[in-house]
Parts: sequence; C-alpha cells; structure tokens
Amino acid sequence: ATAPLIVAGCIMMRVCHLDTCPVGIATQNPVLRERFTGKPEFVENFFLFLAEQVRVQLAALGFSTLDEAIGRADLLDVTTANDHWKAHGLDLTPMLATFDGGPRKLRDQDHRLDEAFDQRLLPLLTGSPERASFEVRNVHRSVGAMLGGELVRRFGALPDNTIDVTLHGTAGQSFGAFLPPGVTLRLWGDANDYLGKGLSGGRLIVRPPESSKFVAQDNIIAGNTLLYGATGGEAFLRGRAGQRFAVRNSGATAVVEGLGDHGCEYMTGGTVVVLGPTGRNFAAGMSGGTAYVLDLDPMLVNRELVDLRPVSNPDSLRTLIQRHYEETGSEVAATLLTSFDSGRFTAVVPRDYQRVIEVMQKAHSEGRDVDAAVMEVARA
Repeated sequence: ATAPLIVAGCIMMRVCHLDTCPVGIATQNPVLRERFTGKPEFVENFFLFLAEQVRVQLAALGFSTLDEAIGRADLLDVTTANDHWKAHGLDLTPMLATFDGGPRKLRDQDHRLDEAFDQRLLPLLTGSPERASFEVRNVHRSVGAMLGGELVRRFGALPDNTIDVTLHGTAGQSFGAFLPPGVTLRLWGDANDYLGKGLSGGRLIVRPPESSKFVAQDNIIAGNTLLYGATGGEAFLRGRAGQRFAVRNSGATAVVEGLGDHGCEYMTGGTVVVLGPTGRNFAAGMSGGTAYVLDLDPMLVNRELVDLRPVSNPDSLRTLIQRHYEETGSEVAATLLTSFDSGRFTAVVPRDYQRVIEVMQKAHSEGRDVDAAVMEVARA
C-alpha cells in the first residue's frame, strides 16, 4: 500500500513511529493533522489509472479480463532473464509449468469452528453477569477470541467482569487474544505463547494449579510474546513469562514475577510491573509507557531510549501489587506488601515520553494549551 499512501501525500520521511509526520498522516497531533492535504479522490484516481493500464496490457495480450490471463504461464517472457550473464544456463521451465486447475478457489475450507472451545463460552453472552468453569487443554487455541468477537458484535461492550470464567489445565496458544472489556478469564494452570495477544480491555489471571507443590515465582507459567500489541486490559501472572513479554504493548497493565529476554520491547504505552528478574535487552525500542522492576540489574537494560528512575508514584505501584496478590495469591506480592519498600523498584521510562509528560503537566498547571506545548517540545 505504499503507492496509494504516497498518492495521499506521504513523503517517506520514515518517522511514522514518532508521531511527528510532517504531512499529517501518521500522527494524532492536531497541529500536524491540519497539514494533511490528501483527498479520497486522489486514491480513487490512482487505482482508476492503474486499472486502465492493466486493461491496456491485457488487450495487448489478446485478453479482455484478468480471469482469461490466469494460468497462462506460456505468455511470460523470460528471454531477458536468460540472456543475462548471471542467469546463463538457468532452466526456468519448472517455474513456468502450466497449472491444470480452475481460476478460482477449488474447495471451501472447513475451519471446524463448530468444534472450537469457545462454543462452550458463547451461551454466556446474555448481557447479564455470568460465571462458569471449564477444563482446558493445550489443543484449545485462542480461547476467548470468538467470545470477544461475538460480544462486540452484539453489545459493543459490557461492564467490567460481566463474564467471569475459571479454567483449569494448560491453555493453548493465544489464550485470551483480543479479549474486550467485560470478560475475565482465570486460568489455574499454565499457558502457551501469545497469551493476551491484542488484549483490548479484558482481564487475564494465570496462577498455578491448586495442587502444585513448586515455587511459583521460580517457574515459567506462560510462554513467549505475551500481550503482543495489547491496547488495554489487565494481566496478572503468578510466575515467570518467556521472552518478549509485552512486546509492542500500547495500553495494557500487567504484573508478572519474572521474564526472559527482550521484555517490554517496542512498548509504546501501558504499565508493566516485574516482581522478579528480567532477561537481557530489556526495554529495547521502548518509546512509551512505564515498567517497574524489582531489584533491577541495570546491565540487562537497553538504555538507548530509556532512563532508569526512582519510583515517583509508590502508592499506585503498591495498589497494583496488592491487586496482584488478591487475584493470584502471590507469595512474592504478599512478602512485598508486608513491608513495602518502593526503593527496591526501578522505574524504566522512555526519556522522550517522560519529557512530554512533564511538559503536559506543566502546561496544564499553568493553564496553557497542552497540544501547543507538546509541539514546542517536538520542534526542540
């Protein structure tokens, strides 16, 4: 889609991720958005001209529709390629073999959605408070995704904790993916990769089985790439997570008791509390949000974009740890709450993000226009 983007006014400055797009396309800043000069007609004309050129090319080949050209590999000219000295002796015949099949899909795919785990959850969509309990296995992938999608279609949104489901066992990949507000999934067991992928306001709670004898904070309870691209919601994990925890998180709040390499990578918003060790390269590419890490080893932090600061809001941090204890029964949280010392925590904050927050707070206290103040910082 690069071509139509340029038609709409993009000048390829490659700052889409910085919210400073000079032509007002990839930004939420109202001052910059006023510079946008693109019109729907520009893109419409582009595709019209593109279609016209395709029609000219088809006519030159003796066709009137694209369907007639599908499968006609015999019309592809490879003379230029074969004449090139680097391609001397290269036989392209297998590539140009004629495919004996229809121009469209050959058969309908059966995704077996009627057998999906979420079919058991859909009856809970009554609009009233519902509670349920089920067993789950690692073959059950994307538990909660169909439920969330149907919830949004029917109701748009539901009040917090309207649907509260307790699950026992090992959840498959993408547990709680895209979960919207109003749904809480409690898992007594463990989970695979991509838990909370695209979390959109729901709540996920994972804790070891009641019969477990191991020390939760020393063991992995969920896999890699958790909360990938989450935009909202909460996750409380009594145990450690794998690599790339909260990668590209942009709004979710999470508490975990340790994690692997590349934690909070490319994070742009939200809050992460780590009540245990981190792996290397923590906060790489982190441009927003805040992470609070217990007994942080500074050598494991990628400090290209972030600063390490003392905790400025200990009450908020304590509240999150208290909630983690209430939801998971965490021994680590219980110990910390007994004699809470915020000095053991380090706040990992992107320096530009912190600078913008300070400017916004100052402008607000002085009664100045906040957006204008932010733009002054961006130009500095």
